[in-house]
Amino acid sequence: MFMAELKANNISFKYNGTNEWILKDLSISLKDSQVKGLIGESGGGKSTLCKILAGYEDYFEGEVKIDDLNTNSSKINPVQLIFQHPEKTMNPKWKMKRSLDESWEVSDDILEKFGIKENWLNRWSNELSGGELQKFSIIRALNPKTKFLIADEITTMLDAVTQVQIWKLLLSIAKKRKIGILVVSHDKELVHEVCDEIAHLNDINHV
Repeated sequence: MFMAELKANNISFKYNGTNEWILKDLSISLKDSQVKGLIGESGGGKSTLCKILAGYEDYFEGEVKIDDLNTNSSKINPVQLIFQHPEKTMNPKWKMKRSLDESWEVSDDILEKFGIKENWLNRWSNELSGGELQKFSIIRALNPKTKFLIADEITTMLDAVTQVQIWKLLLSIAKKRKIGILVVSHDKELVHEVCDEIAHLNDINHV
């Protein structure tokens, strides 16, 4: 059976004007249907790596590919990044329905599973809580063309009950659609609970 694989090879990155590498000769891979954890301390470069994997950061050394295809070769990026702070990713001038429609036409079944109330669709992002916004952010990332999700501390700011609800549902959908998930966190308990395999940033980052 064909298996898609996201591969990052020899990734190195430093900010302009500095000589200090944040990431150096880092390689990591993620297969579809796999749930892999990446553990690292705050400020260690996890979020930078997430942006590189999802195509948000262009100025780096090395390469990011899915199988033998460059991830920038398609109009729809098969690698979707879910950020820790969803309020920073929502257009404040759009109501929530438009924010979803920008990505894909979401079925009522998905909205119901995530507990999205109908009247939320006509609200502005600043009228919703962090947990409610994160549900929209996750749904938006679940475009039918998505093959991989990069989940960067996506439930850190949420209460325990909401965390469990989101992860249970996200893992269920990912398994059904054969979507690979990279769970990026400093929460070791969470990573050990939901992941098939775990990588430690300090072990693969040669700074």
